[in-house]
Amino acid sequence: MSRLTVGQEEAPAKLGPGLVEVAVTYCGICATDTHNYTSGGQIPASVFGHEWTGTITRTAEDVEGLPAGTRVIASVGAACGVCAMCQAGHAEHCDLAFAEANGLAPGSPTHGAFAQSLIVTARRVMPVLDGLSDIEAALVEPTAVTFHAVRRTRQPLGAVVVVQGAGPIGLLAAQHARHAGAGQLVVIEPNAQRREAATKLGFTDVLAPGEAAQARVLEISNGLGADVLYECTGVAALLQPSAELVRRGGTLSLLGFPMTDSTVSYGDWQLRELTVIGSLAYTRDDFLGAQRAIADGSVRVADLHTATIGLGDLAAMLDELDSGKTEQAKVLLDPRR
Repeated sequence: MSRLTVGQEEAPAKLGPGLVEVAVTYCGICATDTHNYTSGGQIPASVFGHEWTGTITRTAEDVEGLPAGTRVIASVGAACGVCAMCQAGHAEHCDLAFAEANGLAPGSPTHGAFAQSLIVTARRVMPVLDGLSDIEAALVEPTAVTFHAVRRTRQPLGAVVVVQGAGPIGLLAAQHARHAGAGQLVVIEPNAQRREAATKLGFTDVLAPGEAAQARVLEISNGLGADVLYECTGVAALLQPSAELVRRGGTLSLLGFPMTDSTVSYGDWQLRELTVIGSLAYTRDDFLGAQRAIADGSVRVADLHTATIGLGDLAAMLDELDSGKTEQAKVLLDPRR
C-alpha cells in the first residue's frame, strides 16, 4: 500500500511579503526523501522534495530582481547578519540559512517540490546560470552538497584521495575532488553498475571493496594511506574501516549520513591524529560554485540522470530506491507528466 497521498490545494490569490511562486520543472529524488518515506514523514514536510528547479510565475509586490519567467533553483539565503552565529562572526554557519536548508525557517513551504508549483521566500531561490540545461539545473542541489564538503575539507593539491561509495553523492564528490587538484584518486564501490558509472566519468582507479582496493591505496601512497578519504555511503559499519585507510595525520571527511549509531576506535583516531570533517548542507556561495563547476564542464551531472518519472510513479520509485537493488543513479520527477 502506498504511503503517499496526492492531493490538490488552492494557490492564494495574493502572495505574502517576500514570497515567489515557482512552476516546478524537475525535482530530484535523494536518500533523504527515501528515508522520510520509509520512516513515515519524520523530516519537515518542505524537505520532502528539496532538489528542484523551475520557473518563477509570480512574485509578491516587494520582491525585486526576480521577474516572472526567471529560471531558478532551490537554494538557501545569504548569511542574515543578525542571528547569534552571524553576530559571533560565524556567517558560514548562519542559523537562518541552516534552518532554511532543513525546512525549519519561518516561511518554509508546507510541502516540497514533488508538486506542480511551490511558494517559497525569495531568499530560497537562485537564478540558473546561462548555459545550464533544465536537467543540469535540477542536479545543482546535490552538487552544492558535495562542493561544500570538498571546500570544507581543504584538500591539499596533489593529495592521494579515496572516495568511499559511487552513488550520486560519491560520484559528485569525486569530481569535485579531481577538480580541486587530487594527485591520485581511488573510488571504492561494491556495485558493478556504479563502478562503471565512475569509469565513464574518467576515473581509472575504480575498485570493489577488499584487499585489492586497500593494496592500491597503499601502493600509490608509498605505504602511508590516503591523505583524504571522503566517506559517501552513510553505512555506519564502514566508518572505522574507512578511517583505517587514512594515513597518520590525514583527513576523514564525512558526507554520507548514517541512520544508526557507529562504532569507532577513538583511540586509533587520536593515536594517528586524524582530522575528521563533518559536512551537512551548504551555503549560498556553494550553489553558485556548483553551478559554475557544471557550466565549465569540471563536474558532469547529466551523466548521473538515469530516469524521469511523473507524480503517479513516485511511490513505486521510492520503494525501488529503498530496496537496495535498484540500478538507478539520479531520478528526476517531472510533475507535468
